[in-house]
Amino acid sequence: MRKSLMFLTAAAIGLASCNSGFKKGDGGLLYTIHEDKEGAPVKEGDFISVNLIAKTDADSVLFNSYDQGKPMPTLMPKPQYKGDIYAGISKLSEGDSATFKINTDSMFKASPTPRPANLKGKYIIYQVKVVKIIPKGKLSDQVFQGRITDYFKAESAKLKGVEPGKISKYIAANNIKATKTSTGLQYQITKPGSGPTIAKGDTAVVNYTGKLVSGKVFDTSIKEIAQKEKTYDANRPYQPIRIAVGAGAVIPGWDEGLQLLNKGAKATLVIPSSLAYGEQGLGPVPPFAPIVFDVELVDIVHPKAGAAAPTMQLPAPTQAPAKQ
Repeated sequence: MRKSLMFLTAAAIGLASCNSGFKKGDGGLLYTIHEDKEGAPVKEGDFISVNLIAKTDADSVLFNSYDQGKPMPTLMPKPQYKGDIYAGISKLSEGDSATFKINTDSMFKASPTPRPANLKGKYIIYQVKVVKIIPKGKLSDQVFQGRITDYFKAESAKLKGVEPGKISKYIAANNIKATKTSTGLQYQITKPGSGPTIAKGDTAVVNYTGKLVSGKVFDTSIKEIAQKEKTYDANRPYQPIRIAVGAGAVIPGWDEGLQLLNKGAKATLVIPSSLAYGEQGLGPVPPFAPIVFDVELVDIVHPKAGAAAPTMQLPAPTQAPAKQ
């Protein structure tokens, strides 16, 4: 869990701006507390769940836990050095929110991660909201872990409960004329194709863009969209992928959705978590998260007699529609 916040320390880029209204803490930490609730501040070893946004000096968002649909859990570590993000969070209690400016010189001096050559500015800015604290105190490890487990169960139940509303809201907001199947998949064919629909055993050649219902794109096979959405990775190919239909190699929502299409068809698939990544989530997709794919069936390749079934070819970084 600690790695989540460590990632932000390593990945964020500095923010140089006016420090008006900020208090000064140890190690050059600058902070302002927006909400100050009653309660004990977080201590080393406590379990905390926080929402966190990191920004650049141009106000470009580097990380936003709100996009993940859930706060970030971690065990509160000892500050790595005076004035780091953990020192800032240790000033907060449950329900508090604050903005911290972390000096990049101090951060990279104490970190094994080298300072990026293109790092500009003096500060990293973190906007933090403490959602939950479970104090370790004198609790036994067993009791402490039990309380953490209960917290995760309750959070999962909340996410599961609001999923149908998220789907309905997305469909209405995007004016999708959806058809719902018996499994819960909802789809709209936005461009009809020609010929027979693809069948089990065929290979689908597909262009796709996957996104959360927030609209955030988490993967695409289309270079122009990746560049626009700032997800472009020069180390991966941007081209249609090949999928063995009906082989169970992709999430159920894809296996079912592709078999509704014929060659040249384009469609929007609104896939509930039960047909996607379920209660665990995967990568950028949170637990109990419905996802949306805009797909185009570029071609259908029929199997040759005696030929082995084709293997699925997915881009390296996220393998978005791949089955868990």
